[in-house]
Amino acid sequence: MSRLFSTRPGDDGLPGPERRLAVMALILGTTMAVVDTTMVNLALPAIAADLRVPAAEAVWVTNLFQVTCAAFLLVFAALSELVGRRRLYAAGLALFAVAALGSALSRSLETLLAFRALQGVAAAATLSIGPSLYRAIFPSRLLGSALGLSSLVVATGYAAGPALGGTLLSVASWPWLFALPVPLGAGAVILAWRALPREPRRSGGFDGWGALCAMAALASLFLALDGAGRAAGGGGWAWLAVALVAGAAFIARQRRAAYPLLPLSLFRERRFSLAVAAQGLAFVGQGLAFVALSFLYQREMGFTPLETAWLFTPWPLTIMVAGPLAGRLADRLNPSLLSSAGLVLLMAGLASLARLEAEAGVIDGLWRTALCGLGFGLFQPPNNRELMASVPAERSASASGVMSTTRTMGQSLGVALVGAGLAAGAPVQLTLWAGVAATALSLLASLARVPLAGEALRARRRAAAERVQ
Repeated sequence: MSRLFSTRPGDDGLPGPERRLAVMALILGTTMAVVDTTMVNLALPAIAADLRVPAAEAVWVTNLFQVTCAAFLLVFAALSELVGRRRLYAAGLALFAVAALGSALSRSLETLLAFRALQGVAAAATLSIGPSLYRAIFPSRLLGSALGLSSLVVATGYAAGPALGGTLLSVASWPWLFALPVPLGAGAVILAWRALPREPRRSGGFDGWGALCAMAALASLFLALDGAGRAAGGGGWAWLAVALVAGAAFIARQRRAAYPLLPLSLFRERRFSLAVAAQGLAFVGQGLAFVALSFLYQREMGFTPLETAWLFTPWPLTIMVAGPLAGRLADRLNPSLLSSAGLVLLMAGLASLARLEAEAGVIDGLWRTALCGLGFGLFQPPNNRELMASVPAERSASASGVMSTTRTMGQSLGVALVGAGLAAGAPVQLTLWAGVAATALSLLASLARVPLAGEALRARRRAAAERVQ
């Protein structure tokens, strides 16, 4: 860990001592958003009972957060170039804490949903630019290690969220889940304002029409996927039509806008495009597996919800181990080879879970889930390094927004595939095979950029040697 904060002559990014405080601000912001998502899902039955609303309506406490977060990711990534990433990140943390307090004090579903929507907007402000801030904070030679640390933080949040939420709900009522981020958010705002790098802001305008088209397209696509996952009938198709029309309008707008919200020229860089494709498809597999395994363990194998939660635990735990190591190796080896090896392991894990029999025991489920986590942990940091490092530094915010959007939509598509499969009467094991297929496509995208990543690695080594001379 001390290597992350070492300084060498010619390093870009922040000096070592300043790096520590800046990273702590990012860790707090990411942890609040991730833990919030995993905790609130556990509280939905209690919220429905306390506010006297149907369970189907209480689900919108989670859904509305996700819709607004997805809709604003690209918008905030572009806006950060105008207002500055430090200002936007600190403002997002402050809004998240205020909205969390409002959620805790809500005594009706309508009020709670309004504050949850605000929390989603706030989460988008931080998540959209988080990866790009790692690039600004750390020197280029440590970018993979830095993104490995980011994967460690996310995995820790996913692992700790359910346990923390369950513990709180056992001793207190659901509003305390929302109150928890308030003091953390206040401290994170102060830290972010003091420690994050100060940058020159871009001059020029903002693509307002592009922002509206992006929000309409992403929110509609999320609702369409949610409708498909719940077999909502014609409503899902209507939202999909809106998403396609808004998406086409967004692309047309970006081609002629003076200051495009998302420069389409980014996708001409093959390393970037292939990394985006690999990430989206891998997150389809992960999102699909998370939902499918809940049904497999409980409905097919007869485990209790608590036992199912423990059977999930190896996935984030192995990411916590493999992620930082993979990130560190990605600074020295070909990142695409590393991420491809991770996808092979993820495919093997998903295939072994799809073949799991109803009579299998706990150990059979644990090692298969651990294999999936190991593969995903080996895949993600090297792939993120390729995605971020393949574009110019001044486009880091745009690349970060694409990364966050692709991750969110990939997970949502995975969930929708499980829901559609179960609604059609397909066995849950078949949906896991769909995850294997999505991961196989991700592997093809990852392998296609191996030569390109190798050339970039050799260029990086030559530049490092020139600095030493």
